[in-house]
Amino acid sequence: MLLPHAQTLAQARSYVAALADRALTLEASSAYERALLELDRVHGDECPALNTEDLTDDRDILLAVASNAIEELESYGIDPLSVELILAMLVDAHDLDIG
Repeated sequence: MLLPHAQTLAQARSYVAALADRALTLEASSAYERALLELDRVHGDECPALNTEDLTDDRDILLAVASNAIEELESYGIDPLSVELILAMLVDAHDLDIG
């Protein structure tokens, strides 16, 4: 994995993890975690570390940045169907989070 791919993946992972940490319910948090696990599975568990300390608490911004980073992973050879599956999981988790 080249550096730009790793940076994009780290951003996606960090923002999805931040969404899980800031979710309003346990069910929503678990749904975000499942999306994160799928993101890791697609990469063969070859994943950079998470850093969620200085991220915003605005879940809409977190979702937008995470979604953009996940979409960008297609440009690094990640299967488009896998990307769409992860994005769908993310939207489902967000729907649970906002009620």
